[in-house]
This record gives sequence, C-alpha cells and structure tokens, in this order.
Amino acid sequence: MKIVLLVTGKTTDARLFSLIEDYQQRLKHYVPFELVVIPDIKNAKSLSQDQLKTAEGEAILSRLMPAMDVLLLDEHGREFRSIEYAEFLQKKMASGKDLALVIGGAYGFSEAVYQRANGKISLSQMTFSHQMIRLMAIEQLYRAMTILRNEPYHHE
Repeated sequence: MKIVLLVTGKTTDARLFSLIEDYQQRLKHYVPFELVVIPDIKNAKSLSQDQLKTAEGEAILSRLMPAMDVLLLDEHGREFRSIEYAEFLQKKMASGKDLALVIGGAYGFSEAVYQRANGKISLSQMTFSHQMIRLMAIEQLYRAMTILRNEPYHHE
C-alpha cells in the first residue's frame, strides 16, 4: 500500500517547502509515500472559478489510478482526533489499496472529483492556505504512523 498526497500548484514558500520535505523523508520510513504536485493551470486568471475547478479536476483525475481509495481534504469532511485518524488510516492500509489524499485549488473541487472520491476529511474547521495544509496533512500522516508504532512523537 502506498499513500499519495496529490496537490495543485507548487509550494512557493521556501520555509514551508523545507518542512514538507522534512516530513516527507520521515514518513518514508513507515510507508511508501509520494507527493504529487499538479502544475498550476495556465491562464488561470482568465478562467472563471468553475472553469478553473474543471481544469484542475481533469488534472487531478488524470493522476488517480482506478483502484485507489481517494480522500479529499475538504472543509465539509469528517474531522478526527489524531489517534482516531491513525486508526482510520490503519484500516485503510489493511485494505491493501493505494490511498490518495487530495488537496484541491483555491476554489475547491469540481463535481467530477467529488464523484470519484471515496470520502472527505477535514483537518480543521478553520481556513488555512493551501500551502500550509500540505504541511499539516503530511505532518498528520507522520503523526499517525508514529501513533501506530507506539513511538513517542505524539503526546495525549
């Protein structure tokens, strides 16, 4: 089983990029992991919100394998405490399917992406930049892996 974090647009903040890389390396000790960055849509400023979501949606769908379990990071998704998230991921990993966690663009996901998804999760009811959510998502994956191995990273 492999976990893929699929994101739209590159991380432009060097500090966030460095932290994301750090957690990416840590995570690879626990589970096969890949960060997939979908390039920014060309001429995005000339597109309506719906057109942009559709273009991003097509790019997202083109990178998902048919057998993948797809979870969208979405403000209306299910929220977890860290231990619950670890248990949730453990069940997903036991299925043997590759897991894709998807972070959409600034305006969310197209209807086609929602149709493809197997579920939605939320990291918070607050709003964060898409670049910060990348760091938070990968840190929570790492935290979940340390919880599952009873390692001292997480404290109750």
